[in-house]
Amino acid sequence: MKFARSIFFISSLLLFTSCASTSFYQVYKTEVSEDLTKKDNSLVYEDDNCRVLYNLWGDGGNIGFQFYNKTEEPLYLHMNQSFFILNDVAYDYYRDRVVTYSNNSEIVASNTAYTGATVTGFNFLNLLQTNQAANTNMVGSKASSGKSVSYQEEEMVIIPPGTSKIISEYSINESVLRNCDLYLFPNRREIETVRYSAANSPLEFSNRIAYSVGKDSQIYELENKFHVSEISNYPDKEFIEEDYEEFCGEKSAIKTKFFKNTAPDKFYLKYSKGNNDTRKH
Repeated sequence: MKFARSIFFISSLLLFTSCASTSFYQVYKTEVSEDLTKKDNSLVYEDDNCRVLYNLWGDGGNIGFQFYNKTEEPLYLHMNQSFFILNDVAYDYYRDRVVTYSNNSEIVASNTAYTGATVTGFNFLNLLQTNQAANTNMVGSKASSGKSVSYQEEEMVIIPPGTSKIISEYSINESVLRNCDLYLFPNRREIETVRYSAANSPLEFSNRIAYSVGKDSQIYELENKFHVSEISNYPDKEFIEEDYEEFCGEKSAIKTKFFKNTAPDKFYLKYSKGNNDTRKH
C-alpha cells in the first residue's frame, strides 16, 4: 500500500512539474511625454513638417520609429545629430558603418513536417505578424545561389514628399529587472505589479531627432521621451493565449498563439527558469 501511495505521489509530482511554466515574460508599461498621443496602434508625434510613429511592443522593446514627410519637399534626417538616450547615456544613430545586404534564393526538395509553434501580434507597421519555428525532414537535394551588396552608411537619410522611412537600431532593455515586490517565477496567483513615477523609474529613454526640410535649410530638433511606469512578471500561460485566427469570416483549421493585452506603449522581455533555479525574487 505504501508502494502504491509512493507511485501516486511521484506521478502527481511529475504531472505538476510538467505543467509548471519554464518561460516567463517581464512586461513594461510606459508613460510618454505630452507631445506624444496614442492613435490606433501607435504613439504619434506631429508637427507642421513631419509625423513620427512609435510602437514599443516587442521582445526587449522597439524604440525604432516611422518618420513621415508631410511637406512637398524632400526631408532630410540628420542621423549624425540624432541619438537614442537611455538613462542619460546617448547612443549614436550614425556610426559610419559599411552595411552588407544579401539576397539569396534556394530550391529545396523536401518532405516537411511542421512541429513548431507560432506567436502572432501586430508589428511596427500595424500589420499582423507571425513568428514561427518548424522542423523539416529533408529528402533529395538542395541548391542555393545569391549575391550581396555593400554600401556606406549615410549621415543623412532622404525622405521624399508624402512618404516615410523606418529607422530601427536599438532595443530598450535586455536584462530582467528584479524587485523584492515581484516574484521572479510567479504562478498565476503570484502576479504583482510594481509602479514607478518619472522620478524613480528604472528606465528613462528618448529619441532626439534632427531633421531639415531641404538639405541646407534650418535644422529642427525634437525629443520624444518615455519612462517605464509599471513592471509585471508573468508565466507564459498568463501571457499567451491560443485561438483560431479569423480572416474575412473564415477561421483557421488550427489554433494560433497570440500575445495578450498588446499595446504600443508596452513591451516585454522573455526569460527562462533553469532546472535548479530556486530564486523567489
